[in-house]
Amino acid sequence: MELPAVPPSASLRHRARVRTRWSDEDNHGVLNNAVYMTLMEEARHSYFDALGLLAGARFPFVLAQANVLFLRPGRGAALVEVEMGTLHLGTSAFVQAFRIVDAASSLVWCEAVARMVAVDERGQSCPIPPEFRRRVAEFEGLRAEG
Repeated sequence: MELPAVPPSASLRHRARVRTRWSDEDNHGVLNNAVYMTLMEEARHSYFDALGLLAGARFPFVLAQANVLFLRPGRGAALVEVEMGTLHLGTSAFVQAFRIVDAASSLVWCEAVARMVAVDERGQSCPIPPEFRRRVAEFEGLRAEG
């Protein structure tokens, strides 16, 4: 299986501080693996909110694919910093990278890459809206294809 290609921290332009809950731990006393996806979604919400791209707090896209590398067990009731950035903007999809770091120890819990697909009100794939594309490309210093 291919490892997620997450760039160095300095290349990831957005940071979101999120707190895990004590109830996020599984019966082994570590962060349940599904919680990492929620932490990434919280960071994604923060990212698009900061760019002024959340109409009614709704994402105009869906998660199509994720590749997550769990590097060490996370814990509940912890403050984490989620580093993230958009790596690629295609016609109807874009790729984002994430790194979840324990704020107290600076240890990396996981790294991930996710592919998101723009959808219309019917849930069908559609081109990324021009303003969305422009703002993300400008923030990230990307060439906006499509």
